[in-house]
Amino acid sequence: MGPLRLRVDGRKFRDAEDREITLRGINLAGDAKLPSRPDQPSHVPDDFFNGDELSFEDRPFALADAHTHFSRLKRWGYNTIRYVFMWEAIEHAGPGIYDDAWIDHTVAVLRLAREYGFYILMDPHQDVWSRFTGGSGAPMWTVYACGLDPRAFDATEAALVHNTYPDPAEYPKMIWSTNYYRLACQTIFTLFFAGKEFAPKAIIDGKNIQDYLQDHFIAACRHLAQKIHDAGDLENDVVVAWESMNEPNRGLFGVPDLTAIPDEQKLQKGTSPTAWQAMLTGSGRACEVEVWDVGGMGPYKSGSALVDPKGVSAWLPADYDDSKYGWKRDPGWRLGECIWAQHGVWDPQNDVLLQKNYFARLPGTGTKLDYEYFTNHNFMDFYRKTRDALRAVHKDCILFCQPPVLEIPPSIKGTVDDDPQMVYAPHYYDGLTLMTKKWNRLWNVDVFGVLRGRYISPAFAVKVGETAIRNCLRDQISAIRGEGIDYMGEHPCVLTEIGIPYDMDDKYAYKTGDYTSQSLAMDANHFAIEGSGVAGFMLWLYMATNNHEWGDLWNGEDLSIFSLDDQPLPLAPGAAPTTNSSAPLAKGGSLEVSPSSSNLSQVSPMNLKANLSTPSIASQAPKSESNVELSNSPGFRAAEAYVRPSPIVTVGSVKSYAFDLKNCVFSLTLSASSATKEHAPTEVFLPEFHFPGDNVDVEVSGGKWKLSVDDHDGGLLQRLRWWHGEGEQTVKVKGVVRRQGMYMGKEEEEGYIDQCMQNRCGLM
Repeated sequence: MGPLRLRVDGRKFRDAEDREITLRGINLAGDAKLPSRPDQPSHVPDDFFNGDELSFEDRPFALADAHTHFSRLKRWGYNTIRYVFMWEAIEHAGPGIYDDAWIDHTVAVLRLAREYGFYILMDPHQDVWSRFTGGSGAPMWTVYACGLDPRAFDATEAALVHNTYPDPAEYPKMIWSTNYYRLACQTIFTLFFAGKEFAPKAIIDGKNIQDYLQDHFIAACRHLAQKIHDAGDLENDVVVAWESMNEPNRGLFGVPDLTAIPDEQKLQKGTSPTAWQAMLTGSGRACEVEVWDVGGMGPYKSGSALVDPKGVSAWLPADYDDSKYGWKRDPGWRLGECIWAQHGVWDPQNDVLLQKNYFARLPGTGTKLDYEYFTNHNFMDFYRKTRDALRAVHKDCILFCQPPVLEIPPSIKGTVDDDPQMVYAPHYYDGLTLMTKKWNRLWNVDVFGVLRGRYISPAFAVKVGETAIRNCLRDQISAIRGEGIDYMGEHPCVLTEIGIPYDMDDKYAYKTGDYTSQSLAMDANHFAIEGSGVAGFMLWLYMATNNHEWGDLWNGEDLSIFSLDDQPLPLAPGAAPTTNSSAPLAKGGSLEVSPSSSNLSQVSPMNLKANLSTPSIASQAPKSESNVELSNSPGFRAAEAYVRPSPIVTVGSVKSYAFDLKNCVFSLTLSASSATKEHAPTEVFLPEFHFPGDNVDVEVSGGKWKLSVDDHDGGLLQRLRWWHGEGEQTVKVKGVVRRQGMYMGKEEEEGYIDQCMQNRCGLM
């Protein structure tokens, strides 16, 4: 076990030299949601229900490719990875049967990540529970354990699953997320978090289904943690933190009226059944349900449709062979019948709803239930069990607590749960851009303000103009951070997901190479992060196999910053090595290019064209087999907006920092209680694309600085090192203004090479 490289200090992270660490992270990788054998993207139906005999062993990518991906991410300035893994990857074969081949691969990948100095957060990921309920995460056997038949979800619309959709290419954008409000997910999450309250008859192997599922989930995570611990060189040195569960959901908990859509359910798209209608169609009954779509002002009713399962039931038949996975279901839990009918919610003989408010009050006490109660009781009970199990193995680990998305955090400030090693880990997406897949430069909506009731009408939440939109995104994230402090105490706030869709405007960028909309949206999101005061972020997503036709190969999403059909951002001309000098003047400093000790070849004007095809700095990545129309105009995928400068380590504390992409100006203000040590200065990442070494203007309030490109933790980075005094200090760096959103054509790339040769630069 290595020493603590990252420690929590109130709202901030610090290193061994007591410098503030700014987490600049990426989710790695979307490929982890999908099995590798068979290779099964969500649009492929073949062998989909063979959910036991599969493997995730080469996820997120093959070991042979790890250096390519890690060096690329390091080059782009990321220091943190949210390592996405699935419960299904560990325990797909059946309860308690672990896939140690996948675990061995994971340990090997983490060991390579260690060479690059990344901080790793382990993320037990899920979306709408499982691939078999339209998302990712849990093994198929968990669906059967809940008494549900995944083969019947398409007919009953208990879940809308991409793999079983009639025409996968026509799967509606972002409709997968509505599965949270359909029968399968509503039932499973209710059982997972509140089975003991609402389904006391659901007993399996002598346990209530709630304990059965939670115990297996936590045991699988603990098993992985134990293997990482046993590796001997990963804990704290690379794996520094664990997350509780991605985007937990309450299911039916607290729903006041099963015959109505709850007021707090802001997402409606496609067929939108009430919970009562979902129970009926799940049991084979036909229902006329409302149909909704999403527009500029949010969801709106667009019509109605008949959902007719023609007698097909989403519940396992009474004669199902329940012995396959070795469990013993209690005789009081009957197969062939809706679990909620068995608990008196409705009468399946007469199709009559008996208790429309069954989930609105706590059985036995009558306590009124809502999302806040769920978060403070059921979610926190689960979080404590997860925390304690992980810390029994990795005693020093930081725990990232992720409550339900955009809900009020748990009220634990000043309690025993106010853990000094805890991080508040919310998610934030610009909902309008995400759902419409368009960047609206004219107006946007303060969604968080609407959710918190800050406006008399949503119309007052509309923000007009690009400046107001950018400020609105910033203020929403800042408000989320503030809520964490108010309810949870003094902890760092790290956005473990934020990102943009790349397939905007009907994939216009893929046909033209013009990523202007994506660049503006990505820059606005980073502007919001930088101005909000959060301790870090982890961008969603890096996908090693993204292509223009199928995006992230999962449910029609396309948020990856990398694509096989696009060009990684090229390096900019650097400066020739200069003599190191010390100059305690406002504009004094030095430029230096250090020799590399990595396995990357040095790039010079003479070999630049050849090296542009190497994995780490390629101007053109290997092509996918996508539709030609969507891959004949590769661009830089708005990389100029996410490959941006950032503090790495700061002596004292960061007061503010920002990157003005339009004018290519980075500014940082800090407050230091003492002067910097010679061996531990403040360090800033300056990407060479924006700040080529021979065309950088640095202004500091005092002290001395050095700009160098050197090999650090296995990756080449251009860093500004700054030795300054105590008190408030400022630095401003001006680089080269470039046009947003467009890529270099052949003529422009040749001009870039000529410029490099004229400058006689040495690139690393």
